[in-house]
Amino acid sequence: MPLTVGVSLLPRLGLPPLDAYLSAINNGEVEPADLIAVAVPADDGLVTNASLDGLLPATVEQLMAAYDHTGSAGQVAESAITIGGRVVRAVFLGVGDQSASSLRRAGAELGRLCRNGKVAVADVTAAESGDGLQAFAEGLLLGGYQFRIHGDSEASAPGDVRLLADDPERWADRIRKAEAIAGAVAVARDLANTPSAAKSPHWLAEEAARVTAGHEVEVRIWQDDELAAAGFGGILAVGAGSVRPPRLIELRYHPAEAGSHVVIVGKGITFDSGGLSLKPNDSMQLMKTDMAGGGAVIAVMSALSELGVRCQVTGLVAAAENMPSGSAYRPGDVISQYGGRSVEVLNTDAEGRLVLADALAYAVERLAPDQLVDIATLTGAARVALGGAYAALYATSDSLAEALIAAGHASGDRVWRMPLAGDYRESLDSPVADIAHVARSGPAAGSIVAALFLCEFVSGIPWAHLDIAGPGRSTADEGELSKGATGFGTRLLLNWLAERS
Repeated sequence: MPLTVGVSLLPRLGLPPLDAYLSAINNGEVEPADLIAVAVPADDGLVTNASLDGLLPATVEQLMAAYDHTGSAGQVAESAITIGGRVVRAVFLGVGDQSASSLRRAGAELGRLCRNGKVAVADVTAAESGDGLQAFAEGLLLGGYQFRIHGDSEASAPGDVRLLADDPERWADRIRKAEAIAGAVAVARDLANTPSAAKSPHWLAEEAARVTAGHEVEVRIWQDDELAAAGFGGILAVGAGSVRPPRLIELRYHPAEAGSHVVIVGKGITFDSGGLSLKPNDSMQLMKTDMAGGGAVIAVMSALSELGVRCQVTGLVAAAENMPSGSAYRPGDVISQYGGRSVEVLNTDAEGRLVLADALAYAVERLAPDQLVDIATLTGAARVALGGAYAALYATSDSLAEALIAAGHASGDRVWRMPLAGDYRESLDSPVADIAHVARSGPAAGSIVAALFLCEFVSGIPWAHLDIAGPGRSTADEGELSKGATGFGTRLLLNWLAERS
C-alpha cells in the first residue's frame, strides 16, 4: 500500500522562508495550503514573525503563551488565519532540541495533521541539515501512516507536505532516503495489520514476492512437501494444526561486488491461537501481528537496492499458522529440527522459537553467513521487562551488539542488551530429547531462556536475537509509531545494513 502522506521540497524564493511563502500567496503566485506549519525550537519557545502577527488574532508570542507552548518535540499550537482568500490553519510545531529523535517526533505530529488529503507547507529551518531534514521527513511519513484494507473504496486521498528549503536539489537525496525507509516501514505495518483471515502463509509468501519485485531480490518459496523432504520439523510441527500449510520464504539480495554475507531471519506466524495450549481470547486478539518480525524482514529486503546497500543479504521468513485441531502438535511430542536435533515440546504456545530454530539451522548449514540476526515477537517476558519502548537484544558478539545498539539509537528503533545467561541453560535439559524448547524448571526468565534455546542452533556464527514483543505493537499513535503494528526493527536493520556497507 502506498504511503498516505507525501513529502516534497519547495524553494525559498530568496527571502526568509515563511515571509517568502506568505508574500507569494498575497501576490497570487501560489495557492495557500490547508496548513502552514512553523517549527518552534525548545531553546526559547518563541517565534517572531511580523508577517504572521498581522494575520493572527493575537501576536505569535501571545498565542504561544496561551498554549503554554515550550517548543517540546511534537507540541502543537494552532490558530486560523485568512490569506489568499482562504481560511487556513497556522500550526506552531515544537521541534525540541532539534535532534533526530525530536525532529522525527515533530514530523510525525504534522504527518497526522495531514492525513485525509490535507496539504501543508512547513518552514523547518531548524531541521535544515542533511540528517535533520531526513529525520523530519521520516517522521512526517511515519506519522501520516494509516492502514487501509486493499480495495477500500472509501480511502481518502493522500496528504502532502511541502518543505521550504534553500536548495531543493541539494536535499532531494535525503528526501528519497526518507521515503525509502518510511515506505519499508509501511510495508511491514501493512503486512502485520492485515487480518489473519486473509493472511495465510501462502499469502505472506506471495506478498513477499510482490513487494520485492524489481528490487534486485531473488525469491524462493519452500512448499510444505519440500520442507518435509528437507527436514524442517519445527516449521512443519507448528503448521500441522492448520488447513493452510506452512512456507519458508527465502529472499536473496546479492549486489555486484558485495562483500560479506548477512542473513536476517523473521518469525512469520500468521496467526497464533496458542495451538492446543490455547491462549485466552484477550491475548489472541493481537495475534494477527505475530508475524511482525517476518514482516520486518520482508520490508527490509524490499528497500536494500534503493538505499544502495552493498553487502549480500538473505532474508528468511518461517511462516506458519499455529492452530488447534486433530492434526496439531501436542505437549509432550518430540520433534526433529532442521539438521536433526531433537526437541521436546512442552507448550505449543511457544511456537515461534521452533520455526526460528529451523531457519537458523538452515542458514548456518546452507548459507554460511558472516553474521546472523533474527527478529521476532517472541516472549511476553520481554515486554514485561522493557515495556513498549525498547526491544530486547541478545548477542554472542559484542561488536555485533554494539553495532545494532548504535543503529537502533540512530534510527529510532531502540534496543536494550540483555544477558545471554549461560547459568539458565540447564533449565532446557530434557530426559527424552536433546533439548526442551521451554524451561522445565528453574528461573522465570522467559525471554532469556528463549534466546538460549535459539543460541543452540547458530553454531558459533556471530548472532543476535531481537525480541520485539513489546515495541512491535502499539496501543496508540505515539511519536512516529502508529496504533497497531509499528514496523519495529525495519529502520534498525536498514540503518545497520547501510552502515555495514
